[in-house]
Amino acid sequence: MVELGRIVEKVRSKNAGPFWLTIDIFCGTAETFERVCHGVPTERVAKLFDSDPGETKRFEIASLNVVKFSLPRPVVQGRRADRDMHGASYAALVAEMVVDR
Repeated sequence: MVELGRIVEKVRSKNAGPFWLTIDIFCGTAETFERVCHGVPTERVAKLFDSDPGETKRFEIASLNVVKFSLPRPVVQGRRADRDMHGASYAALVAEMVVDR
């Protein structure tokens, strides 16, 4: 088992509007892409952000070796409790996830 951030090229997160967050995992190679597809379940990503797995969208883009998640932001952008207006720091949490396979 290894942290996701150690096997992929990059993990990036950003706003997808004031209510949604998007997380991109750039795998680099087809082998890493397959490992991430099988080793990072949508439910774990949703749980990491205390989100409903049914509202978390997953996109596997094999031609780019990218896995993308879109989910509701934990706090609406710009609210007093929002600690990251741009959504950039969420990538660090995903990069620290342990890959199962």
